Amino acid sequence: MGNNGSDSNNTNVWNRARGLAVKTILLIGGALLVKRLSKSTTRWDHARFVANSLTGEKYSKEQAARDPDNYFNIRALTCPAAELVDGSKVLYFEQAFWRSPQKPFRQRFVMVKPCPKELKCDVELSTFAIRDMEEYKNFCDRSKDQRPQLEEVIGDIAEHLTTIHLKRCPRGKRCLYEGSTPPGGFPNSWQNGASYCTSELAVMKNNEIHTWDRGYDDDGKQVWGPKEGPYEFKPAPTSSFSDMFSPLNFPPPPSMDRRIEGSFVLQD
Repeated sequence: MGNNGSDSNNTNVWNRARGLAVKTILLIGGALLVKRLSKSTTRWDHARFVANSLTGEKYSKEQAARDPDNYFNIRALTCPAAELVDGSKVLYFEQAFWRSPQKPFRQRFVMVKPCPKELKCDVELSTFAIRDMEEYKNFCDRSKDQRPQLEEVIGDIAEHLTTIHLKRCPRGKRCLYEGSTPPGGFPNSWQNGASYCTSELAVMKNNEIHTWDRGYDDDGKQVWGPKEGPYEFKPAPTSSFSDMFSPLNFPPPPSMDRRIEGSFVLQD
């Protein structure tokens, strides 16, 4: 009887100790999980996410199939080109008609970094001209040892063209980030009598990018760019041989090139 009582007491003590230990572990684990979940995303996390979303090969093929009168099947290709000492990402960006990817009609450097703290936004995305565009054609398609190297890339960043300030999208919207150029846009006088241009950009789920670039004259009349809505660039699907011969994949006649050239992403 005495031994049984002692064993029972020992068992109760052990069970209480084990229960206390389990509770302690759960409390500590829960506290660590709450701390991890409550840790705010840093400014650089936003910039890295946007840079990664922009990167890759994307097409407006689906949109061109739905509305061939207003949109063309354009290939947009973006890849990392350099990283500056302050952490800013420099991307190389080019666009071409699907049938002639080796002949881009637009080439830019895109700098991605956090917004300045005094602005109410998350990511600042700026475009720059390239000093020697011919040297950068098909930059992303080349092996790294065949590309201009870091020092050369930095030296070839030419004049500033546009800046878009992106914010995280509110809950319930399809986008993840969205933004536009400041009111009044940026000077642009190279096409159709335009005096300034505006740009809008949205980062969607699954690395889809929507862009809407438009040019206006001194009277505020739109003189280039799509009027129906933004271009929708989706990551490249697995291509098939039959796709090569789709009418959507042939460039428009030469006479139309200048008219549509101002209609795409990250317009200068």
